[in-house]
Formats: sequence, C-alpha cells, structure tokens
Amino acid sequence: SHSIIRKLRKEGKLPEEAEIFVSNLSLEDLIALKLEIASKPIGGKLFGIPIWKSVPFIVRDALLKTAISVCKTKTEAASMLGKDIDTLDKLLKKYKTVSFFEESD
Repeated sequence: SHSIIRKLRKEGKLPEEAEIFVSNLSLEDLIALKLEIASKPIGGKLFGIPIWKSVPFIVRDALLKTAISVCKTKTEAASMLGKDIDTLDKLLKKYKTVSFFEESD
C-alpha cells in the first residue's frame, strides 16, 4: 500500500497542520502557490525549466502517484486514469512512480 501522505510525513515534509491548509486550496491555487514560492527567490526563473512545456509531464507524474496511492489495485488505477494495464505499467516505469514510494536509506 502506497501513500503520498505517509511518505511525506515520514520524510518530515508534511506536518498534519499543513493538510488542513492544503485541503482548503483549489488545485490551481496550490500549483500557483508552489510555483510562486519556488520562483520568487530566483527572480521567477524556475531553474531554467520551460514550465509551460513541462506542465503536462508534471501533472501526469502527479496523477500516477495519486492513482497508485488511492487505488487498491493496478486495475483500479488504470481505470481511474482511463488506461489499460499495459499502458499503466509503461507509464509507471517511464515516470519511475513506484520508486517514489520506496524507502530510501
């Protein structure tokens, strides 16, 4: 069983109080907030990443992590994403989704 919340809490990146604040934000506001926080100290440059072009990949990565986290089986995850199992497996490998949840030493 994978859980983004459990992983981030274990790493000390998500205090319980933060969940309350995050749950009150729309996804658009949360993304905008994260981008502003990341880009403000460096003058809006975002580390040279072409953000407009990168957004589809960032969102797909987030969707895969969410599907694996909230669904009990790969079949459910594939269904949630509107993909078949073979395509899901290829996407999980491409985005290295499963390794995101693995414990690091």
